[in-house]
Amino acid sequence: MASTAGYIVSTSCKHVIDDQHWLSSAYTQFAVPYFIYDIYAMFLCHWHKHQVKGHGGDEGGPRAPGSTWAVARGYLHKEFLMVLHHAVMVLVCFPLSVVWRQGKGDFFLGCLLMAEVSTPFVCLGKILIQYKQQHTVLHKVNGALMLISFLCCRVLLFPYLYWAYGRHAGLPLLAVPLAIPAHINLGAALLLAPQLYWFFLICRGACRLFRPRGSRPPSPCQTQD
Repeated sequence: MASTAGYIVSTSCKHVIDDQHWLSSAYTQFAVPYFIYDIYAMFLCHWHKHQVKGHGGDEGGPRAPGSTWAVARGYLHKEFLMVLHHAVMVLVCFPLSVVWRQGKGDFFLGCLLMAEVSTPFVCLGKILIQYKQQHTVLHKVNGALMLISFLCCRVLLFPYLYWAYGRHAGLPLLAVPLAIPAHINLGAALLLAPQLYWFFLICRGACRLFRPRGSRPPSPCQTQD
């Protein structure tokens, strides 16, 4: 849904600064509850994994004092980057997109929404791992699609945005960072940093997935990392 909305917005805005599309603000407001819910849903997943591993109290019985806080700390430690990403989206990016932009730059917002093209492949990969299908052809094909889509739609997205603005302003790509305000560059760097980290993890997983058959296959625990 995010990718579709982003495609519609970005292709409808011929002027990258001034053109507007109603979906840009409507979908942003629609997405905020998702980020809040997703933080809670990830915590529930972590909680149930904790119980399955036998670290919680007996089913139906009293739980040890502080066990909920211990699970919450473990969840924040494991999913810190994702929780931080969601919190920034709600507390920083949402106010900026609906207030600070003042209706400008819908094209760029649409392009950023299209970063979610890679998400279905990420989710399918985790589902296949849950069903112990990480050595199937489907998992390998999905892994290749995830790698390509993540590279194009999340990593190379930022150079493309700079190039698009440079084309609009009549500037070469390398001159764009010097021509725009410093806080724009800072914001882009902060958004790009976790994408580069996640892309590194995807590349590491791809190396394990596509290693020669003679090599030792990765364990399920290693694959989940």
